[in-house]
Amino acid sequence: MTTFVFVVGLLVLIIVTIDFTEKNEKFVRNGVEGDLIFDYYLSFIPWIANLIAPITIFIASVLVTSTMAAKTEIVAILAGGVSFRRMMLPFFAASVLISAGTFYANGWWIPNSNKFRIQFEIEYLKKPFYFNERDIHFKVGEDLYLYLQRYNNKSNTGYKATLEKIENHQMKEKLTAKKMVWVDSIGKWRFKDFHRREVTSFGEKYCTGKELDSLLNLNPEDFKNKYQLQEAMNLDELGEYVALLKDRGADDIAIYQNEIYIRYMTPFTAVILTLMGVAVAAEKNTRGGTGFKIALGFVIAFVFIIMFVLVKAIAEAGTMNPLLAIWIPNIVGTIVTFLLYKAVPK
Repeated sequence: MTTFVFVVGLLVLIIVTIDFTEKNEKFVRNGVEGDLIFDYYLSFIPWIANLIAPITIFIASVLVTSTMAAKTEIVAILAGGVSFRRMMLPFFAASVLISAGTFYANGWWIPNSNKFRIQFEIEYLKKPFYFNERDIHFKVGEDLYLYLQRYNNKSNTGYKATLEKIENHQMKEKLTAKKMVWVDSIGKWRFKDFHRREVTSFGEKYCTGKELDSLLNLNPEDFKNKYQLQEAMNLDELGEYVALLKDRGADDIAIYQNEIYIRYMTPFTAVILTLMGVAVAAEKNTRGGTGFKIALGFVIAFVFIIMFVLVKAIAEAGTMNPLLAIWIPNIVGTIVTFLLYKAVPK
C-alpha cells in the first residue's frame, strides 16, 4: 500500500509538471488567474491518479515482490510451510481495497470534480466550439420527431425545422418553420414563420402563423460542446443519459455505454494486474535481477494500455460486441496471470 501511494504520487508529480509546462503558454495567452489554475490542478490530480491506478498498482506489486525475492524472503516463506497461494493473499486483499476505492472515486467523486476541469479546458484551452452538424434528427417526445437542417449554438437557433407527430406509422401532424429559437425566459422553443398541417378523422387542417411556442424534450444544452462529457457524469447520470439517447435514437450512444462498461471493468483490472505483478517478480534467480523485472513490468503495463486503447476503439466503432471488447484486456490478463502463476517455482 505504501509503495502504491509512493508510485502514484511520483507519477502524478511528473505528469502534472509536464502538463503545466505544455499548457502554461495558453494560460498566459488567455489571462487565466492563478487561483483558477490552482483549482484546475486540484481537480486534475484526482482524475489522473485514478486513471493510472491499475498500472501503478501493478508496478507497486512488482517492486515489492522483486525486493522480497532479492532478499530471499519468498524462499524463506515457502520453506516455512506457507503456500505461494497463501503468500499472495495480502496482495489480493490490498488490490481489492484499492479497487473498491477507485471504483467509488471513478463512479461518483471524480466525475463531479471533472465538471470544473472539463469546463475549464473548454473555456481556456480549446478552440471556440461551433455546432457544425447538418441534417439533425431528434426524437423529442413519445410520438414527436424533429428535423433541423442546421443549428447555430451561439444564437440558439435552428433553421428549416420540421416537427412531425407519427402514431401507428401514420403522420398525424406536421409543423414546418423557417427557424426555431430558444426563449430562455419561458423555457420553450419559438417556431417562426410556420406552416402547420393536422390530419383528423374529418380531414386535414392547415394553418400558418408568425410565431408558435412549443415545449419539447430538447434544450440548448443538447447542442453544446460534448468534449469529454462522459467523464463529467457519475454512474447514475450516465445511465439516465444513455436511456435518453436511446429514446431519441441518437447515434453516439456507444461512447457513454462503453464508459459505464469501463468503470465496472477497471476494478477487476487492478486485481488481475496485482496478481500478475506478483507472479512476474516472485522468482529469485532471474537473469538481470530486480531491474529486469521492473523493466518487464513496465513492458507488460505498456502492452496492456495499447490493448485497452485498441479494444475501446473497436467497441466505439461497433465492429464487436462492446461489452466483450471492453473485457478482452481483462480476459487476456487473467489467462497470462494464470500461466505465470503455474510457471513460478513454489
